[in-house]
Amino acid sequence: MRIPLQLFTAGGDDVGRSARSRVTCKYKCGEACWHEPGNTSDNTYFRDVARTALSRRTVLRGAVGAVVAAGATSFLTACGDDTTTTASGPYDGMRFDSVKPNTDDALITAKGYDQKVVVRWGDPVLPGAPEFDFDNQTPEAQAGQFGFNNDFAGLIPIAGVPGHSYLVVNQEYTTEQFMFRGYKEKEPTEKQARIAMAAHGITVLEVKDSAKDGSLTPVVGPRNRRITASTPFRITGPAARTDLVKTTADPTGTTVLGTIANCSGGITPWGTMLSAEENFNNYFSNTSKVTDKAAAAHLKRYGFEDDSDYHQWGQFEPRFDLAKEPNEANRFGYVVEVDPDDPQSTPVKHSALGRLKHEAATVWVVNDGPAAGTVVVYSGDDERFEYIYKFVSSRKIKEGDKRHNMGILSEGTLYVASFSSDRPVTVEDAAGTGKWHKLMTVNADGSATSYVQGMTAAEVAVYTREAADKVGATKMDRPEDIEPNPATGKVYAALTNNSKRGVDGKPGRDATNPRNENKNGQILEITDDHVGESLTWDLLLVCGDPAEADTYYGGFDKTKVSAISCPDNVAFDPHGNLWISTDGNALDSNDGLFAVALDGDRRGETKQFLTVPRGGETCGPIIDDKRVIVCVQHPGEDDDHSADKPFSHWPDGGSSQPRPSVVAVWRRGGGSIGM
Repeated sequence: MRIPLQLFTAGGDDVGRSARSRVTCKYKCGEACWHEPGNTSDNTYFRDVARTALSRRTVLRGAVGAVVAAGATSFLTACGDDTTTTASGPYDGMRFDSVKPNTDDALITAKGYDQKVVVRWGDPVLPGAPEFDFDNQTPEAQAGQFGFNNDFAGLIPIAGVPGHSYLVVNQEYTTEQFMFRGYKEKEPTEKQARIAMAAHGITVLEVKDSAKDGSLTPVVGPRNRRITASTPFRITGPAARTDLVKTTADPTGTTVLGTIANCSGGITPWGTMLSAEENFNNYFSNTSKVTDKAAAAHLKRYGFEDDSDYHQWGQFEPRFDLAKEPNEANRFGYVVEVDPDDPQSTPVKHSALGRLKHEAATVWVVNDGPAAGTVVVYSGDDERFEYIYKFVSSRKIKEGDKRHNMGILSEGTLYVASFSSDRPVTVEDAAGTGKWHKLMTVNADGSATSYVQGMTAAEVAVYTREAADKVGATKMDRPEDIEPNPATGKVYAALTNNSKRGVDGKPGRDATNPRNENKNGQILEITDDHVGESLTWDLLLVCGDPAEADTYYGGFDKTKVSAISCPDNVAFDPHGNLWISTDGNALDSNDGLFAVALDGDRRGETKQFLTVPRGGETCGPIIDDKRVIVCVQHPGEDDDHSADKPFSHWPDGGSSQPRPSVVAVWRRGGGSIGM
């Protein structure tokens, strides 16, 4: 039965919003949810093109069978016995008791699992860095310590050192009122501002496996690195060396200081970390003093506003004052690449992947056929009514040739997606087709071609949102993490929520975004012709209270699922199950981590594996056979609290201040996760 959706009516200010605190919105995204969306383009928000009717079976069969069939078959064969394909019990990887919703000030895991913090904000990373002292912080100490508000995490084995890995983690943003006692909003001291700058960026930390359990122990040594808001980066691609990115301090347009607002990311097959610069707009002051009309219009499209700058770095660093350096804004919003094997290397900002509020940068490698070795990178633009992108490399991967592979993301074609359907707007059995629109191609010699009328390739690279507007991309409900399933090649996109859909003349519901005032989000399943321009899609989950008619859990019995709200990051376990972390749970519970079955008659079964402490967000999940790793971001962030009145005392307990941390979880007594 199809479930038609009612058109909800607009209510008060909180209708359609998640449960994220306003203080988090201030420092993380400049209160984006409280401003008008930056996308005011008049392109069709959903491409209403007649298509041949599609059944769910057709969509699942998809367009990429020839590309992934061999790998998928061998993977699924290895998964185990018939219990993975029948309704007799939970699938492998999901054999645990679901955690109940709660508001505890603790990280609560499934029964039978243990946990341990790997690293906390302020823990020493570099040799010689002091132990953390909340009341005696300095910029110099923070530059050698683990940064604030960890988001993405990845593990990269260290060649030749068994049992040791690089734990690579980005630090998304700082919430100064929870870092300093007596902090005055928008009135930081220079010392406070420079501590915050040092708390941003990326951490590369050597960790050692335990022989007894799934815990990880940091190794403070020469392999470690802290990248901050002041670390030099090399910018590559069509934006480099152009007038769009040149500044007083960098007249060549080749070197950018720092990376900020890093959200999700990815790990490359050649052993590097990709990290995605997201809400960079709320670090700049004096937007209204930019007098050039074209420059002001570009800034508006990316959400720059005078009242969004809660960090106030422009008081102490002229480059963050747009009245003095308007081009500095064009030097952030990229996918960055870091080589953990070389702590002295200069990290890269890849303008060939476009400039937007990147939420992710996840990699798929085509494994057979003429396109074998082609690298595809998926990314979402995390804001209401923004778009989904992919980059298809023209340089193919060479196993063992890291130098060659580190140039892969500088050559290829950038695309943006539009979606269509001939079906009524329903939550059940929603499906359709889509198209990838070319934006630009970067050639091996560095030259580039724009496919967008009236824009050069450099302009496409720097003003990517405007290029996507022009080709008619589909406006989505906050595209966050987007990741291909290693087992099947299907691509899963977390669409977190959209409080403005269908409100005050904004675009209304459509097949891929089926609810107005969407406070719970959905998971889009894409079957992609990875190297081509066609795709098919359906909705795996339409999140929210299972008792409500406007929710959908893949066809599974909704009375038997864990309710999920505001999906953010996605990952996969060794059995091919999807795992989802949440941000802003609108169902009166702390955020958490959920496992979801993708195939068979248990498709859509959703089970909660853990919840994070109150005020916190679940980020950066890694799920392998031995352990689950999560980043707990902004524990204790609540509108009525601060460092002078803590809302959480996690992870150290007692009367301690809350500290964002990375946590490892493993099965008590040994054994595989979810088995």
